[in-house]
Amino acid sequence: MIILGLTGPSGTGKTTVAEMALDMGFEVIDCDKAAAEVTTNKELLNNLEKAFAGVVTNGILDRKALAQKAFATDEKTNLLNSIMLPVIVQNINEKINAAKDRGVTHLLLDAPTLYESGEDKKCTAVIAVLAEKSIRKARILKRDNLNETQLESRLKAAKADDFYLQRAQHIIYNNGNLADFKAKTTEILKKFKEN
Repeated sequence: MIILGLTGPSGTGKTTVAEMALDMGFEVIDCDKAAAEVTTNKELLNNLEKAFAGVVTNGILDRKALAQKAFATDEKTNLLNSIMLPVIVQNINEKINAAKDRGVTHLLLDAPTLYESGEDKKCTAVIAVLAEKSIRKARILKRDNLNETQLESRLKAAKADDFYLQRAQHIIYNNGNLADFKAKTTEILKKFKEN
């Protein structure tokens, strides 16, 4: 099975790439959805509440409160990752194995924390989507309805472009020219789809 990793900071256009891959016949695993699925896990919720008091009420995770606390410092972001990533990775691995069992030949792993989770090691190649910070900021504000403080903490928690430039085999820039962005995306996806 060919597994393409898809990663990059928030607001770059990864969802558009994932939708294009789906249209081209890739199975897509959305790791944000996989992360949301595990938030009913009682042990995970207990660990999150111990680390970030006040984020779980009556067994329900307040994702905005968690993001506000977890993205406050690099140390807290790393703590969040150490608690969440092992549980999310287990869920993703189950999805990959199920896809293999169904005979899926091309899979896209849409994973903002692809490298942090170690899931990049399963990938044939990795695509990183990047965009200028001001463009990302405008997209995130429009999409997620965040206040300025929440937005700044999310941007601060993101890896610098160099992190992706040093690791990914394919880089796609999405700075506003949608036709160019889609053409580059199609070119990369076709290359793997035809193999």
